[in-house]
Amino acid sequence: MGKEYGPWRSRAFVAVRLGVSVALLTFLFSRIDASTLWDSVTRASVPWMLVALSLYFVVTLASTWRWGLLLGAQDIHVSRRALLSSYLVAVFFNNFLPSNIGGDVVRTSDSARPARSKTLATTVILIDRALGMIGLVLVAAIGATVAGRVPGTGPSPIWPSWLWAGFLVSAAATAPAVLLPASVGRLLRPLTVVHPTWVGDRIEKLTTALGRFRQRPGALAACFAGAVAVQALLVAYHFAIAYALHVPVTFWDLSIIVPISFIVQMIPVSVNGFGVREATFAFYFARLGLPVQSAVLVSLTATGLMMVFSLSGAAIYVSRHKKSEVSSLTSD
Repeated sequence: MGKEYGPWRSRAFVAVRLGVSVALLTFLFSRIDASTLWDSVTRASVPWMLVALSLYFVVTLASTWRWGLLLGAQDIHVSRRALLSSYLVAVFFNNFLPSNIGGDVVRTSDSARPARSKTLATTVILIDRALGMIGLVLVAAIGATVAGRVPGTGPSPIWPSWLWAGFLVSAAATAPAVLLPASVGRLLRPLTVVHPTWVGDRIEKLTTALGRFRQRPGALAACFAGAVAVQALLVAYHFAIAYALHVPVTFWDLSIIVPISFIVQMIPVSVNGFGVREATFAFYFARLGLPVQSAVLVSLTATGLMMVFSLSGAAIYVSRHKKSEVSSLTSD
């Protein structure tokens, strides 16, 4: 019975998320002139769009470097080219599948082979995600703090103290996993009632991986610094797009709204953040005295450029399958 209802529940969930995205985008577009929006896109500065695209490429390289650093800390050695290839495919899946975890599945699958363990590969991805989230909140906290003291910036929609508290809480919640891996194992031990051997083996691999990270704090520190740099580059990416579109918003304002929009779109209520992300931009831009059109323009252009960039991952994915087909034919 559960297997019969499973696919329907999944489809219903996607349908609800699609409905939320369509409803929010319909509402936002009802408040703007679509033709004027398109005119703004056609009048965008091409050189600055290329700058934005270059910045996003640097983001991809930095994110790949972070992943490789964490894998290296686990004595898993993968070539930079292979990691970049996998990461580009993951970015494509994140942008074109109705889920934000599709890319993580790709990365886990690709790194599980050299790691010889899906649990170990998954642990690395989870640590990467956790450090990225903490870096995200830190950039927002710094942005809100600086924006409140820089002339020309708008009022922050959230108090800096809340963001600093969020940073400290998220860091405090993550630290025990690395500092006290044995405690994590004891905390998960009750799960062995499901399947003592299988679950117990996974818990042991998880705690062993966390223990290795504890022994190599330099890798974690460098990865966290990279996470902060990635978030700062994403703010610069959005700033370049806003500048190309002639939208008068400051870097420090974007250093608040961009991280917050990323956090909000992680809530699984929409398809890949569409609608929710634009509504978040619109809310903040309204506080700056900017029209809804400017918010939608910057948000959708930034997302669209990311999607265009991620098509390189689609080409790599297709190439992989062609190679595997040729290999299977040769072996036959």
